[in-house]
Amino acid sequence: TCRRRRRKQWYQRRVRALLPYSYEALEPVVNREIMEIHHSKHHNTYVTNLNSVVPKLEAAVEAKNISMVMTYQRDMVFNAGGHINHSIFWQNLSPNGGGAPSGVLGDAITSTFSSFDKFKAELSALTVGVQGSGWGWLGVDPTTKRLAIAKCANQDPLLPTTGLVPLLGIDVWEHAYYLQYKNVRPQYVAKIWDIVNWKDIQQRYEAVLRQ
Repeated sequence: TCRRRRRKQWYQRRVRALLPYSYEALEPVVNREIMEIHHSKHHNTYVTNLNSVVPKLEAAVEAKNISMVMTYQRDMVFNAGGHINHSIFWQNLSPNGGGAPSGVLGDAITSTFSSFDKFKAELSALTVGVQGSGWGWLGVDPTTKRLAIAKCANQDPLLPTTGLVPLLGIDVWEHAYYLQYKNVRPQYVAKIWDIVNWKDIQQRYEAVLRQ
């Protein structure tokens, strides 16, 4: 239908718009081949599948087919989560990233974790320890405004899973690093700090503080 076609075109435009740098911009930390496959294939697949499952879920709800509603809801969570997580991930990285945060975010990290180095070590260990595929996260409780780290399996989005608003996500699905780092996940996680976009993360944190 025209409605479905317009929705698909919107999602596809949205994916293209979400990458604010060229595929080779994050080298040598993440090479062009990984970035191109990750963004144009994997992220695009989540969007395509999400676009496909929405009308199926709507039809199942209308038909009161509970079994199929549950099936499509699982597909919805997985693919919507993949889109949400990657939309944050691309913005969390920058060719001009790295270093340590300053301002209110830097102060909050020091207050919560004692120091930036301890925070970095804790989130790195948590992320490396994800079993199978998933994500390591820095998030903030929207009620208490306290920072916390968490891990999520597969493409489970942080906010519905833990109640934390996502600030920084580290993707440890193998497609995010395997072509370059092989099975050495700790090396990939150690290097990704060199391209973390603290400006973006600070803006996300400040937005929660204003709520």
